[in-house]
Amino acid sequence: MTMMTSCSDKKTTTDETALPSITGTWELVSSRVIAKGDTTVTYPVEGQEMIKMFAGNHFSFLKHDTKQGKGDSAVFDAGGGTYELKGEDYSEHLQYCNYREWENRDFHFKLRTKGDSLIQSGIEKIDSLNINQEILEIYVKKE
Repeated sequence: MTMMTSCSDKKTTTDETALPSITGTWELVSSRVIAKGDTTVTYPVEGQEMIKMFAGNHFSFLKHDTKQGKGDSAVFDAGGGTYELKGEDYSEHLQYCNYREWENRDFHFKLRTKGDSLIQSGIEKIDSLNINQEILEIYVKKE
């Protein structure tokens, strides 16, 4: 009888509070913005779709209308950059954005998962643009 064993310096963690991998594509299903005490539901919007993708230490988001730029809901938003996730503390460095004045900014949020949902919440603040709002975005993992 031959017995094979291996030694490894890798440590296995069993921390049940650790987030599962966020790698992949997530579809936005709900979004709210709270600014100056007023809450606005910003998504869903009929005739629009939005996804957020994570790969390595990069993220990107894309939103478009489903009528190829025709009609009242015509829109195309895109952006991306690098991110860091430590527990529920999630930071984005937005390097690219079709709203160019948002580029090269850092944003700090909380990120958690619940079942197949990804929940992002926190403050978007850009003094020079008079932006100071709380966001709550809920995504569902795409297969």
